[in-house]
Amino acid sequence: MDKQLIFSGALLLTIALFFFTVNRIAGFFRLTRPGYPVKDFGKRILLMLRVAFGQTKIFRRPVTGFLHALVFWGFCVILLGSIEMVIDGVGGLEKSLSFLGPVHDLIMASGDIFALLVLLSILVFLVRRLFLNIRRFEGIEMKKKSHIDAVVSLSLIFLLMVTLIGMNTGYIIYSGLEGKTIHGVYPVSSFLAGIGGPDEPRKAWLLMETSWWSHILLIFFFANYLPYSKHFHVFMSVPNVFLSRLEPLGKLYNMDNVTREVKLMMNPETAFSASPEGGTPERFGVRDAEDVTWKNYFDSLSCTECGRCTAVCPANLTGKKLSPRKIMMDLRARMKEKGPLMIKNGKDFNDGKALIRDYITEEELWACTTCNACAKECPININHPSLIIDMRRYLVMEEGSAPGELKAVFSNIENNGAPWQYSPEDRLNWANNLEINVN
Repeated sequence: MDKQLIFSGALLLTIALFFFTVNRIAGFFRLTRPGYPVKDFGKRILLMLRVAFGQTKIFRRPVTGFLHALVFWGFCVILLGSIEMVIDGVGGLEKSLSFLGPVHDLIMASGDIFALLVLLSILVFLVRRLFLNIRRFEGIEMKKKSHIDAVVSLSLIFLLMVTLIGMNTGYIIYSGLEGKTIHGVYPVSSFLAGIGGPDEPRKAWLLMETSWWSHILLIFFFANYLPYSKHFHVFMSVPNVFLSRLEPLGKLYNMDNVTREVKLMMNPETAFSASPEGGTPERFGVRDAEDVTWKNYFDSLSCTECGRCTAVCPANLTGKKLSPRKIMMDLRARMKEKGPLMIKNGKDFNDGKALIRDYITEEELWACTTCNACAKECPININHPSLIIDMRRYLVMEEGSAPGELKAVFSNIENNGAPWQYSPEDRLNWANNLEINVN
């Protein structure tokens, strides 16, 4: 009974802290703008199964991609065993899902095997992080905090796998010494138990219980650490893929407020009337965190800072300052800074800073070629160019700020009806004195 009370208290505290964090993040989402409507659920489910669960985009880097896929699939399988642990902890039971018979055996065997595979994969990732100079792990946006966060998250996963294998090994040894039935199949742990281990029931029980408590408490801690970590994508990646844009990457959305104004101007009955909405005109484009759509912010929370986007960005590869990863990290950081102040003081609160210039420079924005290589490469379908384009729209439409060459194009379109500096009357001068046979 004491074990049940302690476990239930730890579980309730974990849930309370997690929902506190979720409510805080939900408040930030309420500050953002509406995005595109979510429909075509059949297509989205197929996309989610292929990209998120199938990990198809991660395999573009075959070796590390395969290891990452093993970690993801391992978490999916081990999650089922964790559910059983929660039921056991609350109910004071042991192997509560054993009534499933062969299904339970399959779950336990898969979890045991994947625990070893995930453990080995994490070791490889830690070695790469700590001892190898991987270019895409570096960048102006990758502060010391980001590297420490990565190592902490990987270390926690490593400990989760160690305690899971220790728990299974202790369970097998203890059950064997006590003559109890072993519920489930444990290929890896059975092998380890056969090599050697505690030779007394008390010691085996201590190994099992210590590992059990360590494993479940690490899960509780990890669940509340993730929302403040780069590994928040553990929760966010699958829904982010489900909510992906279904249109071709090159398609740019029209601005609804601009479209509405143009239609009013083209209508003789409303062309010279006051705006039906009244009040302050809606901002064109994105200046600060509250101007982004909910999907832009969802993308920023889902970003795992893997750097695959920046590694294929032609602007970044040619020495320019643009890093698509930095764009997402900056939005996340800016909302974390300003969001609580807007919730406290109202959405109109101004702290004298903005996403543009204080976090992201104009030079970065104009370096983007909108090739969409970053969005195509991203394993979880983050769309970086959509945010970059909206920030450019703000610069041009609100501030009239753009590179000189682009301003010349705008001026020519306004004056000549074309991007070139020639007047419409001179546009066909190139054909003068040409001998053209019209027969």
